[in-house]
This record gives sequence, structure tokens and C-alpha cells, in this order.
Amino acid sequence: MKYKIIFLFVFTISNLLPQQFSNWKNFTDMKLVSGVQFSDGEIWAASDGGAFKFIIDENSFKTFTKADGLQGITLTSLTIDSSGRVWFGSKSGVLDIVNDKTGSFKVILDIANSNQINKRINYLNTFSDTIIVSSDFGVSLIDANSFLFFDTFFKFGNFTTNTRVNYTNKFGLLYVCTDEGVAIQKEGATNLSAPESWNVYTTSNGLPSNKALKVIKYQGDIIVSTDKGLSKFNGVLWQPFIQQFNDKVISDLIASGDSLLILSENIIYIYKNNTLQELFAPQFPTSRFTLNNDGNIVGATNNGILYLTASLSDSYLVPNGPAANQFPSITVGENGILWSASGRDGAGVGFYTFDKKIWNNYNRNTTPALPSNDVYRVYASPDNIGYLGTWGHGFVRTDETKFETFNQYNSGMQGIPENPDFLVITGFTTDSRNNLWILNFAAADRKTLSMLTPDSVWYHFSIPAAQNRTLNQHFNLDIDPYDTKWYSSNDASRKGIYYFNEMKTYDDASDDRSGFFTTVDGLNSNEIRSITVDRRGDVWIGTGLGVNVISNTSSITSSNGEALRISSVFSLRQQSINAIAVDPLNQKWVATNQGLLLVNSDGSRLIAALDSKNSPLLSDKIISIAIDDNAGIVYAATENGLTSFETPFIKPAESFDKLFVYPNPYYIPDGSKLLTIDGLIRDTELKILTIDGRVVSQFFSPGGRTAYWDGRDDGGNLVNSGVYLIVAFDRDGNNVVTGKVAVLRR
Repeated sequence: MKYKIIFLFVFTISNLLPQQFSNWKNFTDMKLVSGVQFSDGEIWAASDGGAFKFIIDENSFKTFTKADGLQGITLTSLTIDSSGRVWFGSKSGVLDIVNDKTGSFKVILDIANSNQINKRINYLNTFSDTIIVSSDFGVSLIDANSFLFFDTFFKFGNFTTNTRVNYTNKFGLLYVCTDEGVAIQKEGATNLSAPESWNVYTTSNGLPSNKALKVIKYQGDIIVSTDKGLSKFNGVLWQPFIQQFNDKVISDLIASGDSLLILSENIIYIYKNNTLQELFAPQFPTSRFTLNNDGNIVGATNNGILYLTASLSDSYLVPNGPAANQFPSITVGENGILWSASGRDGAGVGFYTFDKKIWNNYNRNTTPALPSNDVYRVYASPDNIGYLGTWGHGFVRTDETKFETFNQYNSGMQGIPENPDFLVITGFTTDSRNNLWILNFAAADRKTLSMLTPDSVWYHFSIPAAQNRTLNQHFNLDIDPYDTKWYSSNDASRKGIYYFNEMKTYDDASDDRSGFFTTVDGLNSNEIRSITVDRRGDVWIGTGLGVNVISNTSSITSSNGEALRISSVFSLRQQSINAIAVDPLNQKWVATNQGLLLVNSDGSRLIAALDSKNSPLLSDKIISIAIDDNAGIVYAATENGLTSFETPFIKPAESFDKLFVYPNPYYIPDGSKLLTIDGLIRDTELKILTIDGRVVSQFFSPGGRTAYWDGRDDGGNLVNSGVYLIVAFDRDGNNVVTGKVAVLRR
């Protein structure tokens, strides 16, 4: 076996290509709401997946994510200032301000960029023109007009420095609820950064618990909620209040005239005239709530916004999106529909599909035919049928209307040795005869690969290279153009990458070809994370220590005497690779823990490097990737949600029809905007000509359906205003198509 190293030469990335990545979108689960506010017929919400608002009269949603301008990812709180701007706090300390009237976004990064260890913003309050920020390390005051911090308090009395602050309010004096008790600004104190400017109160002063959650004013009294009940302040000590709540967590409370609304143990109570009554029990866990002037209540739940009318009619409001921010496996069918798995070992929530407009979520409750919510792998066949590999219940074949389960009872496959009924499916692929191949995580009978023919006949295969061992932890199935199956094993006794080819004799094992590779043979690591076959038939292997490429794969089924070759992309050697996807130009999109990389077809050139700092990606850790070849859309999944964007790398047309040229007219110079020429076949040559036939520019398409022109001639000079002909023809010059563009030079 030959071994060589391909050096990846890193160069300064051209500004041209990343600017061609457009129409960025984030897709997140926004069900887990952390804060809600009413505002002029709208309900605003902060969620685990960004922000959204519900327009009551229109019964419609508007979402706000990083792709729209937010910088915070996991939002924890919100408030609305006197100018109608909505402020959002986040887990990372980022503060976002949204002015929906002007469509503008402002971000404050002082907390996020500080040297504080814990930066979570727990609550935001508005007092006049001041935003009061309660965080994991103290209290900050921000001018709502200048967006500048004018004070931050880290220590209150003898409380620990940087104690967590859960809530702050101002009733003449500042009242601060912390995990160590309540701190109250001393009368006349002006230097609140000095610890001695605060009186502090704990259980020794009558509080039922030191974990103070919220403070309000009710009928002239200061009331504090804790994780063990309510307490009223008499000016010196704290006294028990509404003893029915003793030792109960008070999640929220609101004063409304002579009434007090209390949320405890997921029940909303009303306290009035010394009488306590149960008002409403939300269907879903609720953490916070608020009230408007009409007596309507909105609550923050784990299933969206609770909207409770004054007549106690309830509904739960959440924008359309994926069921969870979990995307362990994603794929796109030929019809452009995205499929996503959700998880394993009890963490799964079913599967979801996306048709570029609507997310459809499927689980055991909505789809009883689904055998399990632990859908771990998804695959879309060439005929747009979805295959769902579950963690323990076989696999499902579906077109989203019919669901057919294949398990140990009707497929001949066996589950894990400890329990043959527990059948884990970790991969699918289709061969040249349209047979479906299925990878078994750990087959008790050592039949690692199974095949289902279009005529519904089953075959099961043991792999000679496994040396008759019962191995487990099989992942990452793919197939090359010669019908050789490639997969990995994380079994400690024989860890590495396997290949298998039955030579199309399904009942005859005598001619089977198989092999096994490890670091001894040249792999960077035996920890295989991803296997992807490219458009040349080369096998790209993502490991915990970079990328390997196995080439000359035709040698497995031929007798040409050549050997497989293993090479390594040197500059990615220390990268932790999670997934690799191939686009229509045979370029490789590489998912790492540091972002998303794009390299050229042989891996010798870095084209683009995207991460959460220079793009709307929701995290640097990319878990899985899928590409819509027909639209040039890349989907990148992270632990915080899914991001999509459009690229110029689109599957070429089979034959010329007509050219679509835009924008037309084309203004030059126009910054980074290029003229798009759409409708090309593979390896198209293009010429730009004047009306009298003079060639001003000549170039080849990148290989996909589109090419681009910057309005310059071959000498690098901007062309003059006028009408230009665009002529596209194939490699042999036998097929030609033309178009026109009006160029206007500014």
C-alpha cells in the first residue's frame, strides 16, 4: 500500500467567495421560553433558540435569530424600554436591542467580553431611562439612550463578591435578590459600589430561604419570593407571608391592584382580601408570567408562550420550527426536502423534515406508527423515500404519509448480543442496482451489513475482515461508484475502517472482497468520525486527528494490480473532524469543532473558513452537514440549531436550455456584486462579446450550473456601458446557448 501526504496550502481567503454565500437562515427550536412581555398588541418572547413576537390581531409570528441580526444565542430574559426597543439578555452575557419599527439591531458586548467567569443575564428590568441588569456576578445599570454602562455592583454587604443576582427592582431604593439573601440600598447611600452601602438580609433576619428570587411592592409592602415561600418586610425584619406557600418554590409573582398573582409549582394563584384561590394550572411547565391591562396573562413555558385570557381560555404559541436543537444526522433528498434525526438513548424526540417553508415534526405522540423517538440516523434515497435508523427499534421507511417498520421480526436482522431484540441501525446507502444497504450497530449473529432489494428480498453479510468477531459500534456507512461499502467500527478490539464488496453475488461469499485499515496502514487516527465518498470515488475519512483520503478504490473490484492509496490532508491533521460533505463541484465541506471549512476537490487549497464570529453560524462546533445539490444550499447543524446558506455551487444542467442572466441591467462598479450566469452544463466555456463580436472576456465555469462575471475584460479593466452578448458552449463546441446583458457603468 502506498502512503503519501497531501499538503494543504493555507492562503489568504479571497473576499470574493464568502460574499457569494447568501440568504443565511437559522432554524431553531423556540419552545423553551425564558421571558415574555406585552407591547401594543404584540407578545414578545425570549427563548432558547432566539427571540420571537406574536402579533395578536394577525395571529402571526415574527422570529429573530443570529441570521437576522441578534448576537445572543440562548436568550434568558427581556425587557422593553420607554422608546419601545426590546432588550434581550443571554446566557453568554450578550445584550441585544431590537428596534422593530426601524428594523435595526444593537449589541452590547461589555458583559460578554468581560473577565467574569459566569456571565449569564438572569433578569432585565426597565426603570425610567435605565436598564437594570441582574447577572450571575452582580447588578449593572445601563443608560437606555446612550447604551452605556454607568455603574456595576459586585459586592453587597458581607455577601460573597460576585454572588448570583436573580432579580433587581427599584422602589425609591434598589432591592436586590441574590442566592445569599436580599440586599437593600441604604438610605442616602450614593456610592453603591461600596459594600457598606447595602443592608443585607438572610434567614437569620426572617427570610424563609437565602435564595431570593423576586421582589415586588404589594399594597405598600415589600414582598420577596424565595425557593421556600414568601416573606414581607417590616422595615427591620422579614415576616412570613401567605403561609400556604411555606417550603414551596415561588417561580413568579405580580401585583395587580388589590390582587397578587403567584406562580408556584406550576399553578397560578390569586390572592385578594386575605383569600388565596387557585386561578389556573398550565398544561406545560411555566417559569415566568406577566399581565396586561385587559387582564390577559402570558407565561413563559417549555412549549412556547402561554396566552391566558381574562376568561381563562388558554392557548400555547410557538413559531414553526424543528422540534429540538438536535441534529445528529441530516440529509437532503433529490426533491430538496431536508430530513433530520434527533438523538439516541432516550434523548431523541422523533424526526423532522423541512421543505424550505415548513417544518414537520414527527414523534410517537403525533405518529403512533413510529416505533421510537430515538431516531439516530436519516437517509433520503434517490427516489425521495426517507429511512430512519432508530436506537433499538430497527428502522422505518416512510414517505411522510406511510410508515413501515423493519425490525428483528420481519427483516432477519439481529440486535445486540446482550439483547437480540434491541436493533440499532446506524447507516443506510443505495448501490448501483438500487439495493438498500443497512449498517447494524452490533449484530449478535455477526451479520454487520444487510441488503434489501427493490423486490423486498433480504440478504445479510458477515465481513471477512472482521475475522469472525462479534464487533460493535459500527458507524458511517457510505458506498463508492464500484459498489464497495465503507464503514467504521469503534470496537476497542478492532477499531478502524472497513470495506466490503460482495461482487454482486449475494448468495456466494467465496468472491467477497473486504479489508480493514488502522493507523498502522496510514490513518491519522483509529477514531473515525465520518466517511464520505466523493464524485471521483475517493473515500474521505474524518478522524479525531484530521482527514485521510483513500483513492484508487476501483482496484478492490479489478485485477489491475494497483493498490489502494491512503493520503492525509496535512494542515487538517490536528483538527477534530465531525462530518464531511461533497458539493456538486466535488469540493469538500468539513465540519470541525472550530467551524466549517471549505476545501477544493483534492484538499490542497482552503477556500473558506466559517465560524460563529464571521458568519451567522450558531456555534463553532459543527455536528453534521447536508447539501442540496439542486439549489446550492448548505445546511450546517450545531448544538444550538441549524444554519443554512446559499452558495454558487449548484448541480450543472444536463443540457443547455436557456441562460438566466442577472442582475440585468448590471451596474458597475457595484462593490462585491457579480453578474450571475445560470443554466450551464458541466465544464462550460463562456465568452463575453460586444455587439460587434469583439471578445472582452473568456473563462470556464467552476463546474456547476452557475458562473460569475465581474464586469471586467481579460486585462482587468471595467468594460464600457453597452449591451454584451454571453455565449456558453460545451467542451467540444457542439452545443451553444446565448444571452444578453445591459452593462451600465456608473
